[in-house]
Amino acid sequence: MTTLALNAGAARRCGLGLVLGIVLGVAPAVGAADLEEAARALLAQLAAGDAAAASTRFDERMRAALPPEKLAEVWTGVCEQLGPYQGIEGTRIEETRGMRIVHVTTRFEKTAVDTRVVFDATGSVAGLFFAPIEEPQPEWTPPAYALRDRFDEKPLVVECDGFRLPGFLALPRGDGPFPAVVFVHGSGPHDADETIGPNKPFRDLAGGLASQGVAVLRYTKRTFVMSQQERPALGGFTVEDETVRDALAAIALLRRTASVDSTRIFVLGHSLGGMLAPRIAARDGRLAGIVILAGNARPLEDLALEQVRYIARLDGEVSAAEQQTIDALAESVEQIGSPSLADTTIVSFLGASIPGSYWLDLRNYRPVETAAALAIPTLVLRGERDYQVGAEDFAAWQRGLANKRDAAFATYPALNHLFMAGTGEPRPQEYTTAGHVAAEVVNDIATWIADPRRARIGTPRRP
Repeated sequence: MTTLALNAGAARRCGLGLVLGIVLGVAPAVGAADLEEAARALLAQLAAGDAAAASTRFDERMRAALPPEKLAEVWTGVCEQLGPYQGIEGTRIEETRGMRIVHVTTRFEKTAVDTRVVFDATGSVAGLFFAPIEEPQPEWTPPAYALRDRFDEKPLVVECDGFRLPGFLALPRGDGPFPAVVFVHGSGPHDADETIGPNKPFRDLAGGLASQGVAVLRYTKRTFVMSQQERPALGGFTVEDETVRDALAAIALLRRTASVDSTRIFVLGHSLGGMLAPRIAARDGRLAGIVILAGNARPLEDLALEQVRYIARLDGEVSAAEQQTIDALAESVEQIGSPSLADTTIVSFLGASIPGSYWLDLRNYRPVETAAALAIPTLVLRGERDYQVGAEDFAAWQRGLANKRDAAFATYPALNHLFMAGTGEPRPQEYTTAGHVAAEVVNDIATWIADPRRARIGTPRRP
């Protein structure tokens, strides 16, 4: 089965791009020692600047997804983020589901990386990944506003399209019925807590809202649990597969849950999930309202290019390598917007190989227009230190919903994309500092859910 890995988002937000290859599951035949040596040789060729030689063992699909010029761009981007390549510290081989993966512990100046080279039965390279080696994180502690004597939490499973997505239901204590909210993740693979480094924004929000009488369902994103064999064929994967259908299944599960008021179910989406919240609401047709946390109004690819340029300029100058990364992404953005983009076109996007079907689905979606047409209340929130989804997006929501009497808006000067407090110029590194979603955000959401048509919070309702 031909499959496509789509899981770069979380690592990229923490400053490490993930190279995503196309993986072809086959039975092993070539000797393990030969494969380990081939993986070492591939890295040596990349380090020597010879991407053409490094790609000679690629199978047909890998050659299409990562031709030498794209492979060179990916390697340059990795070195730009992690510092110069220093060498190999060790290898090991893993056999799983008919594939063999050589794990190469690869040392760069700033950190070590688990480079995964996937081989088919003929010894061809069928996948290439650069994954962060997870550092031990400090134990998560609940925020002060999560009062465990006021709610109970139990595990559950959201089922959709044959996938079983583990999650949790935080249910206030008492008789109910309670209003309830489904959380929808940002881009990339995410667990139920939307864990980013030591931070768990969805777990913070769940505990805070449940302490104030709101039931919360959060679940693991589909792309987090997908095995290589289960990932979809090229030209078929869309945001509908990645996010929308699972959110609809979670909503349906809440409606069948005792102690939940089925007429007062909301969706809260963060980042990409916020952009998609209007679409989910339109598809469902029965939600009581939506909450958009740092949701982008502009196309995802445009924001990515803006982010890369912002990060490159943080140190006061744009290096040649940084400019190369910017130029490569700009080419990808142009490809995404091309009239010739087809479902099966493979777009190399920040190291990820993403089919045209995904971008075409997003191209045909207008989040602000969709939200304006909804006959339900909408709450739009933004942290003013958010460099990922900017003031331009927030202003677009305000303009587009200006005639919607049940739309509310709030911004928070000290908060970043995770709605956590910080100071100074916002940088990706602050996501590695443990924190919690600000209490004022939790309080505003809880107040709004209690009476979304009358709540008065945050900034004025008109732009």
